[in-house]
Amino acid sequence: MTRLRGQDGAVAAFVAAMGGGALHHAWLLAGPQGVGKGTFARLAARRLLAEAMSPGTLAPGLDVPADHYGAQLFAGGTHPDYRELTRLPKSDKEPELQRSIKVDQVRALLPFLGTLPSLSPRRVIVIDSADDLERPGAGNALLKSLEEPPAGTIFLLVSHAPGRLMPTIRSRCRLLRFDTLSDADTAAVVRDALPDADADEIDALVRAGAGSPGRALSYAGLDLARIDTALAAIARDGDPDNRHRLALAKSLSGKPAQARYEAFLDRVPTAIAEAAALRRGEGLRIALDAYDRARASAAAARGLSFDAQATVLDLAGIVARLAAPR
Repeated sequence: MTRLRGQDGAVAAFVAAMGGGALHHAWLLAGPQGVGKGTFARLAARRLLAEAMSPGTLAPGLDVPADHYGAQLFAGGTHPDYRELTRLPKSDKEPELQRSIKVDQVRALLPFLGTLPSLSPRRVIVIDSADDLERPGAGNALLKSLEEPPAGTIFLLVSHAPGRLMPTIRSRCRLLRFDTLSDADTAAVVRDALPDADADEIDALVRAGAGSPGRALSYAGLDLARIDTALAAIARDGDPDNRHRLALAKSLSGKPAQARYEAFLDRVPTAIAEAAALRRGEGLRIALDAYDRARASAAAARGLSFDAQATVLDLAGIVARLAAPR
C-alpha cells in the first residue's frame, strides 16, 4: 500500500482517537487535493478492520502486518466488511469517469448496513471524495446513514472542499485536517512514484505541485522541466527574437500535445506568482498585473476552447513583461 508522508499530525490525532475507546462514527478528512487524504482513508480503514479482528495484538499506529488475514483481504479487494464509494467509469469500454458518485451507489450500501459485519464487530465505508456526491440525492441518501449508523460502522469521508458539503453532513462528522506537504516530503513521494525521473524533472514537478504530491504526479511525463526552462528564459530577457515563445507554441499545439498544453495553462500563472514573490516596488506591480492577466487568459482559453498556438503566444507574451526593469 502507498506510504503516507507529511501528515504526522493527522495520523497522531486519529491514532489517539482509536486508542481512546470511543471512536467517532464519521470522520471528515479535509484538506487540499492530492495531499494524501485518500491514502490515509484506506490505511485507516485497513487498520480499523484488522484491529477489530485482532484486539490488542497490533503495534501502535496505522500499520498492519502484510500477513494479517484482514490485510490480505483488504489488499485483494475482498474484505466483506469494507465498502468504498468513488466515481465509476462511464462504461466498460470508456475509462473516463462519471462526473459524480451516483445516488444508486449510496443506496446500494443499505443491504451492507442492514446486516451484521462478517469478521468482527466493525465495518468501514470510505467515500473518496464526498465532494463528488450527486446533488441532492446522494447527499441526502448518505445523511440517513450518518444520522443513525449501525453499531460498529465507521465512515471516512474525503473532502477537498468541505465548505461545499451539506451542513448536515459536516455536522455529523469529526473534522481531521490535512495540510500541504513540504518540498522535501513532496519530492520523496514523487521519487517513490517515479524512480526513473531525473533531478530536473523532479524539481519541476515539486514546484508545480505546490505542496500536493498528487497534483505534482498529475504532470508526470509531460516534460514540465522544459516548459519551466522556456518560461524562465522568457521572463529573464523578454525573448526579443520570439524564439522561445514560437517553440512553445509549436510544441504545445495539436491533439497529441493536449495534456502538455493543459499543464502550460496551469503553470504560467504559477510561474508568474513565484516571480512576484521575489519582487518589490514597480517590479512587483508589473508581476501582479501579469498574474491577473495570465489567470484570466488561461481561464478563458479553457472555457472557450481558444486556439492553442494563439493562447500560448499570448501567455508567453504576458510572461515576457516580467523582463521589465525590477
